[in-house]
Parts: sequence; structure tokens; C-alpha cells
Amino acid sequence: MRILHTADWHLGKVLMGRDRTPEIAAALDALIDLVRSERIELVVAAGDLFDHPRPPTEAEAVFFSFLLRLKELGVPFLAVAGNHDSRARFDALGPILSLTGADVTGALRLAEEGGVRRMPWGRVAMLPFVSERRLVRSQHLVELDAGQRMGRYAELMDRVMANLASGFVPGGLNLMIAHLTIEGAHLKLGGGEFKFYVGNGYAVKPDALPLTASYVALGHIHRQQPVSEAPRAWYSGSLVQLDFGEGEDAPRGALVVELEPGGVTRVHPVVARWGKPLKTFRFPLEALERRMAEVETFPGYAKLVIEGRGDPALRERILKENPHVLEVHFQTQAEAAEGHSPVLAQGLAWDEAYADYHRQLYGEAPDAALQAAFLEIYEEAHASDQA
Repeated sequence: MRILHTADWHLGKVLMGRDRTPEIAAALDALIDLVRSERIELVVAAGDLFDHPRPPTEAEAVFFSFLLRLKELGVPFLAVAGNHDSRARFDALGPILSLTGADVTGALRLAEEGGVRRMPWGRVAMLPFVSERRLVRSQHLVELDAGQRMGRYAELMDRVMANLASGFVPGGLNLMIAHLTIEGAHLKLGGGEFKFYVGNGYAVKPDALPLTASYVALGHIHRQQPVSEAPRAWYSGSLVQLDFGEGEDAPRGALVVELEPGGVTRVHPVVARWGKPLKTFRFPLEALERRMAEVETFPGYAKLVIEGRGDPALRERILKENPHVLEVHFQTQAEAAEGHSPVLAQGLAWDEAYADYHRQLYGEAPDAALQAAFLEIYEEAHASDQA
């Protein structure tokens, strides 16, 4: 069985006024070419196909076109909703999308509720994104402290995956498609790489993944990487570099996976650089004229961090003369001294992490009103999984 594993398309993504959908559409064209050249028998997408729960029509048109081309090739498509997708919309469109050979899952369903698909060649467990608020009931979020909440979330996710794995066939081809965070996954933020341990994202430990799974196709982390050997579990990575903080050199793309009943699972990373590269240029103000030659010839989108006190007129001139420069930030000596790159603490819930961030940045904890405002924004940002 030859599978093309992909995730985190983020169709409809707009970066500082630039629509990235055409770049993502070109990457999907490349995936169709891979389906042909690699004799792919199944395409799976592990969530975040769209960047917003209500994507623009242009983004949906690209998605529908991709499915129709897969249908022409006779290749089925399986996908789960990510935290950026609309669960309700996925499930509502499911019957229509099935006409193209696509099978999409928006809301979590246990094995006995149809969460495991019976395929001619084996079984597929569908695990869309489930937020901590949805999995851990609201009263538990109030009654338990941060450590207890994270422990409760991990415990319930263990049960969910065990339940889905109960629908697997021993010795057969068993595939799990999931959108979640695995503890120990590598991230890249602001140019500095670190491993992500539980803390802020309510991560799941690798040993919670079912051993009976032939392969676990993961989405959510945009950096392509393996996270478990038993079972084999990989993040495919995003199709294109979506943000300046992800790192220009971070591996991303897609994976060709070979499955054999009772045999060895082989994973072949697709080495590709789809979409425009994003790069942050940092230099002192006095080096502006010399470094601009490098900026002007950069083939992607650029962000400039200039050390020194600039003026609005200079910023506007740079942006006007260089359409591919999306942001110009003049960094003062005080900002440089403070670093503006606090170290994320491990083992903290989001509210505690924000308080820790504020202490590192300003030397004191946020007051009650600011902390409450952060929590309100956090809840709004995570409401997309309920859309």
C-alpha cells in the first residue's frame, strides 16, 4: 500500500496582506504529480486544510479542484479536521465530498460511532483535533489546577486512542490519521529550535500511540519529522513556509509511506521547497545601504529588523521600493537588551506561560485585568475548533 501523507495546507492563508493560496495551490499541483509518479493508492491529509473555519471561496475552489483531480486518477482521499478547520463544515460537506472519493471527518467519533473506517485493504482510525476545553469538561477546567488539567487531558486522549485502536485488525494494515501535538516534537520559533514538552499545548506522549497501528499520519506541527518508531509516526510538515518564525531551512513537504501487512513500514520524505521562502534580515541601521542589495535580490518575502532608531518616512520608502518586503521594524537598544525572545517554560498551562512570559519581558507578573484579558483572547482564538 503506497500512501501520500500530507497536512497543514492552510488554504486561505494571508501573511501581512499577501494571499498565500496561489503558492499552496501550486504545491497541491505538485502533489498530484507525485500521485502519478509514485503510484500512490491513497492520499491522507492530517488536518488544517484551511487557515480559517470560514475560508474564502478561492481557497475552497482549490480544495475542490484537488479532489476532482484525485477522482480522475482513481485515488481516494481521507482527511480529518484540524484546529483551523470547521468541524461542522467538514461533516456537513462529507456526503457531497464523498462523490469525489473523499472521506472527511470533522468531529471526534469513537470506534463504535464510526471513528474507524473499514477499507478493502485494512482499517483507518480518524482522529480530528480535540481541544482541551472540549475533551476536559468546563467544570474540570475550573476545579483542577494547570497540572491536573494537563494530566486529565493526556489521560482522556490515551483512552480515545485506545478506543480507536480497538477497531484495528491484528496483523493487518492499520492506519491512524491524527491532528495533535506529540511531546518531544521539534519546533522552530524566532530562529531558535527547541523540543516541545507537554506544557502549553496539552501534548500527548508518544507511548500513547497504539502499537497496533502500522503508521500514524500526524498534522499540527509544521516541521517535517518522525516522533515515534513503534509505531512509526511522522509529521509531514506544512506544504509551504507559512510564517517568518518557522525557519527558512526547516524541513517540510510531504511523505510517501509504504505499508505491508505484518511487514516493515517505510517512510520516504519528499524533499521540496514549495512556495516562496520567508526570511528575516537583521542588521544595524548603518549597514542598511550595504545590506539592501541582498534584500532586493531575495526571491521570497522578507522582514527587516533594523537595529537603530528609524523614522516612518524611511520605513515607507523601503516598503514602497521593495514590494516583497512585508515588514520593517526598527529595534531600539532597549529592545535589543531585553532580547524580546523569552524562553518558554516547560510544564505550564497557557495562562501560566503567559504570566511567565510577562515576568521575563517586564520583570513582573501581569495584573489581574491583563491576565483576564489574555484568557479571554485565548478562549476566542481556540473557539475555531467549535465552529
